[in-house]
Amino acid sequence: MESSQDIQSNRIVIIGAGLGALYAALTLAPRPVVMISPDPLGQGASSAWAQGGVAAAMDVSDSPEAHAIDTTRAGAGTVDAEVAALVTREAREHILDLTTLGAPFDRTEDGGYVMSREAAHSFARVVRVKGDQAGAEIMRALIERVRATPSIQVIEGVLAEGLEVHDGTVTGVRLISSAPEGSAALLLSGSAVLMAGGGSAGLYAITTNPPRIRGQALGMAARAGAEIADAEFVQFHPTAMDVGEDPAPLATEALRGEGAILVNAAGERFMLDEHPDAELAPRDVVARAIFAQSQAGKRPLLDTRAALGESITTLFPAVSGSCARNGIDPTQDPIPVAAAAHYHMGGIATDLDGRSSLAGLWACGECASTGLHGANRLASNGLLEALVYARRAAEDIARGQGETREAAPVHLELPPGGEGADPALVASLRQCMTRNVGVVRDADGLRAALREIAALCAKQPDCESFQNICTAATMIAVAALMREESRGAHERSDFPEPLPALASRSRLTWDAAKALRDSLLDPYVSDPETS
Repeated sequence: MESSQDIQSNRIVIIGAGLGALYAALTLAPRPVVMISPDPLGQGASSAWAQGGVAAAMDVSDSPEAHAIDTTRAGAGTVDAEVAALVTREAREHILDLTTLGAPFDRTEDGGYVMSREAAHSFARVVRVKGDQAGAEIMRALIERVRATPSIQVIEGVLAEGLEVHDGTVTGVRLISSAPEGSAALLLSGSAVLMAGGGSAGLYAITTNPPRIRGQALGMAARAGAEIADAEFVQFHPTAMDVGEDPAPLATEALRGEGAILVNAAGERFMLDEHPDAELAPRDVVARAIFAQSQAGKRPLLDTRAALGESITTLFPAVSGSCARNGIDPTQDPIPVAAAAHYHMGGIATDLDGRSSLAGLWACGECASTGLHGANRLASNGLLEALVYARRAAEDIARGQGETREAAPVHLELPPGGEGADPALVASLRQCMTRNVGVVRDADGLRAALREIAALCAKQPDCESFQNICTAATMIAVAALMREESRGAHERSDFPEPLPALASRSRLTWDAAKALRDSLLDPYVSDPETS
């Protein structure tokens, strides 16, 4: 799609409005920044939905080294050790910084931080806010600071649909209206672009992610030529509430940290036979066990009654609210749960400073793949990674910007025209991903998924937003097909064991993914980008 207008700007452009985007913008101040937010600031970002908190070794009995060991163990052999050491070492500093910025972390009577233990952590090291309100409360504090910072301009109601690339360098972003009627595209040029546009778990029909989080950031970067890492590793949260909502409400892992247990409709506590840590086993183990119970028709349930009783209503208000909305009283009855696509360990490959393989493009947050999470993210390391890499990327961008200069506000007048992604096609794509690229995969299903995604993609070839979604789905399915083993969150029923020779991160470009996909297609299915 041709841009009808080109807005020149020496500002740094940040795509996204979640935790990483906000934190990076504040770090860049007083350098001029434009943040692109499809929804009103604070709405629509996965960060605001995060219930658990931020993992950090704050207790004297804990250490960054122990945190790194737990991170590496959970990551099932593909965590970058240097990254794990760096992120866990910087964690405490970011908690203190957020406290200064106004994040109202839960505190003890003597002023210490209240910490929860979550799955696969050897210590209680998850710093939380109001029980299960960490994401929303931290976002609220940062939004207040961003609103008060003159160098940060937030443009709401606008969606990035493509990256402008000249001579191998990202020079700007093509923008459209995020309203249902859409708009024609407008090019916003920038001195640097930070991608902080969220993950890909909303590509699945059963997900805990906000409605807009459909892999657009990954797809956009891949189509521009950026290298993608670890795309096959999609984390399925074990305890999404199985109540028919889309997205599915989350029953935070902290409930199990407080002693809640998993049972089936017959009252059997099935995790005792699955792992020595039972309900606090790594997420992939618990997710597969819950998926197996669901597949067997045994109706998995999360029972908080003995562990929390009436206190669930005050300690976990988000969970209690979701229960009430669906006619469930968790003080009297167990909560029905299902495994749901929750977090993407894969994304835009970055170095230690958040640089992508494309000059001019940095990435942070869930759309990035730094090497911290490996094949299975350790609980509550997601917000931590977003903080660490938002600051590192912002500082790296600032070093290359030269002298700080003021910039006039950007005024966008998005012209009419364009087309949005067809909701029916998006729904079909999501069903395909859940059916064929879900908790348990095999070669036949993955090949079928690639053929179906290609056919769907060909039905709306001129819609960049839909092409981004299809690209992200294709990258995940291709990477899953290529990894012929089971490791962490990637479970292949036809290759059930991990192979030592494959204990490394995957790297993939869009050109390579297209080549593999095209080799599977029937002759009549054409590539919308090359036909």
